[in-house]
Amino acid sequence: MKNILYAMFCAVCFSVVSCDTVGENDRLIYVKPAEVKRCVLLEDFTGQRCINCPNAADVIAQLQEQYGEDNVIAVGIHGGPLAVNSNGKVTGLRTATGDEYYAAAGSPSLPAGRVGRVGGTYTSDQWQTAVYEQIQQTSIVSIEAACSYAETSRELTVDVSAFGAEKVDGKLQIWLVEDGIVAMQLMPDGSANASYVHNHVFRMAVNSTWGEEFNLAEGEVRSVSRTATIDSSWKPENMAVVAFIYNDNGVQQVTKTKLINNEPEQPAE
Repeated sequence: MKNILYAMFCAVCFSVVSCDTVGENDRLIYVKPAEVKRCVLLEDFTGQRCINCPNAADVIAQLQEQYGEDNVIAVGIHGGPLAVNSNGKVTGLRTATGDEYYAAAGSPSLPAGRVGRVGGTYTSDQWQTAVYEQIQQTSIVSIEAACSYAETSRELTVDVSAFGAEKVDGKLQIWLVEDGIVAMQLMPDGSANASYVHNHVFRMAVNSTWGEEFNLAEGEVRSVSRTATIDSSWKPENMAVVAFIYNDNGVQQVTKTKLINNEPEQPAE
């Protein structure tokens, strides 16, 4: 686990000065946590029979290029009548949980998305403005996730730590997503592209459909550990965990972490 949350925790501990010059009651001074930069969760409701959804995927790519993939975290949720179930001939990306999220969002016309779960659903041409407005804001919480994957058993352990820059009352949600899935997609010209590459595809909710209660006091650090078994048809090397904290005011913070870190280690100085 990184040291960022620990450092922030230390920042809200008490500052101690010389005992020779300061009285007993004046040695400990509370330091309010520093502001936390907000990352944005973009829930992209999509389907393999949606001819305009590839264009929406291009919008997401542009947003991530502009702001960074760590700052705009997209999840493609295949649900509703334009999503496709797997069968013996077709690889479908529809899930029962995705259908539930789609229905909860009001069963919008595709493509559509929720941006930080603020302001309902947006059409893809509205995502730029919604992301811009939210990414300018600060957050009341910082969050990190770390993964440990056992190849033989295909069991994943996710450790999530969060730091409350302010008091937080909400829920913690942990999702699994997968990149690089080659599967059929209807294109804007009406053709079926069997070689289309789907990215950031929602696979499963690790800690139930709507997550779990997760509350923090100001300055508090809290950690949880959850496990999941990776389906045999999924490719762990292409997968990531998306963890976020949300409440009635929207998604307060989100982070994304690869299941398997394929980046080479930096040589020691």
